[in-house]
Amino acid sequence: MLRKILYLYFLRENGTEQTIDFALENWWASDFNAFSGGGIAQFSIRTTEHTEVLCISAENQKELLRQIPEMNLYFHLVFQRAYAASQMRIRYLYEYSKEELYQHFLLDFPEFTQRVPQYLLASFLGFTPEYLSEIRKKYLS
Repeated sequence: MLRKILYLYFLRENGTEQTIDFALENWWASDFNAFSGGGIAQFSIRTTEHTEVLCISAENQKELLRQIPEMNLYFHLVFQRAYAASQMRIRYLYEYSKEELYQHFLLDFPEFTQRVPQYLLASFLGFTPEYLSEIRKKYLS
């Protein structure tokens, strides 16, 4: 089975991509501000390999929720989990050193460290790929 990973990113002023989020199989990914407000997206989405993606517009989502009210709870739980994860990531960025951040990620999310390309993981953690390589060498030796 192929495992698909989407990632959200934005382009920094220096032209490099800054990864801000990942989505695994059957997860949701969006620039939620643009989705709900109808504005211009600030974030882009890519995948690490050929992927089948299902899309829904904000208007169609509203209609879906009108027709199937039970879906409100589902979307509420999805957004609640995503927001909680975002809050924890911000806390870790403030609280941990770069090495501690990587160590935490390695211990708490081992599947991600195995599946996500290292350059994307480095970007997500705020490292250069070279710095991540140095840290990984410490933990592998």
